[in-house]
Amino acid sequence: MRIIVSGTHGSGKSTLIADFVARRPEYLVLGDPFEDLDLDDPASAASFAAQLRFTASRVRETAGESTVISERGPLDFVAYLAALEQLGRSDGALVAHATAIADDSLANVDLVVLLPLDDRHPIRVPVDEDMALREAMDAALLDLADEREAVGGPRFLTLGGDPASRLDYLLAATTA
Repeated sequence: MRIIVSGTHGSGKSTLIADFVARRPEYLVLGDPFEDLDLDDPASAASFAAQLRFTASRVRETAGESTVISERGPLDFVAYLAALEQLGRSDGALVAHATAIADDSLANVDLVVLLPLDDRHPIRVPVDEDMALREAMDAALLDLADEREAVGGPRFLTLGGDPASRLDYLLAATTA
């Protein structure tokens, strides 16, 4: 199964992937694209567009692999771009093109795991975290996923709860 784990910064993506691969070591892990790129401003439209292109390319390049789990997917970066526009930090000029790139790459994905922010199980983030962007991206990502579920494509699985519960749900989804 080809899996993308999506969510805003500090949503538990890395923990879920590490725990999953500890149980399913045959999976190839594709880490956070930000760590593979040399970007000056991590929260700019240009940065999110670069990460989108990198992630979409990576999804296409690993299309022949049957067991891949990726931290972040193209839809994450469309959500960040939409969040910047909503917050008035971007004119939104990149959103339509970014959406087309993301939709094209989703043809190579079986499951998108969404990790929304969860007030009952909060993950601490640094005090300098851009909370407005984090919350706007979270909402945008869930909206984008809802739109894509309505038209078909990969399956979407929204996970909440503590890390152990999230892992159990993901393991069940990949063995069913």
